[in-house]
This record gives sequence, C-alpha cells and structure tokens, in this order.
Amino acid sequence: QVQLVESGGGLVQTGGSLRLSCAASISIFSVNTMGWYRQAPGKQRELVTTITSGGMTKYADSVKGRFTISRDKAKNTVYLQMSSLKPEDTAVYYCQAQTQFYAYWGQGTQVTVSS
Repeated sequence: QVQLVESGGGLVQTGGSLRLSCAASISIFSVNTMGWYRQAPGKQRELVTTITSGGMTKYADSVKGRFTISRDKAKNTVYLQMSSLKPEDTAVYYCQAQTQFYAYWGQGTQVTVSS
C-alpha cells in the first residue's frame, strides 16, 4: 500500500510563511499526480495544487502567486511552500497521490493563520 505522511503544519501570523512536507512510501513518479488539498471547518475539501509525474503544475486561483508545490526525488517527498499567508488559508492540509484507479491520502496537518 501507499503511505503518505504530512508534516510542517502549525500556527503562523498573517503574512508569514510555512512549508509542508509529504513523505511517500513509494516513488512519487510512479503515480499520475501528487497534490495538496485543504479543508476548513464547515467547508468542502478543495484542491490547492497538483503536480504530475512530468512536472506540470496547477494551482487554485486563491493561492496563485503565494503557494508553490515542489518535489525532491532523492527524499521521495513533495513540498508545499506557503507564503503571504492569510487567515482564509486556515485549514487541515492533506497530501494526495492519485493513480488511474485510486487516490491515496495522508492524515492531514493543521495550518492556522492568526489575524
């Protein structure tokens, strides 16, 4: 099975930065897409950003210019660098590995941005 472990969440002030990590138990190039999703209290889980095995990235409009997804092949890890954080970014952030037939999810890490 595929295991995904997120880390790096925490409490930051508005305008601050935070880097999330997603360590995978398999090669991140063996799946179609790696991505980050988030879910705020009382809201639907939403896609934040994705990166394909070929390196193509997509971002939600709400985070464009502020968030960056990247990969470290040697560490088999996907990162989410978050800058200029806003209170609206407060949510549980989940790492996802999407294959042709199944999506694997991490346990989530809490990000809280104080106003």
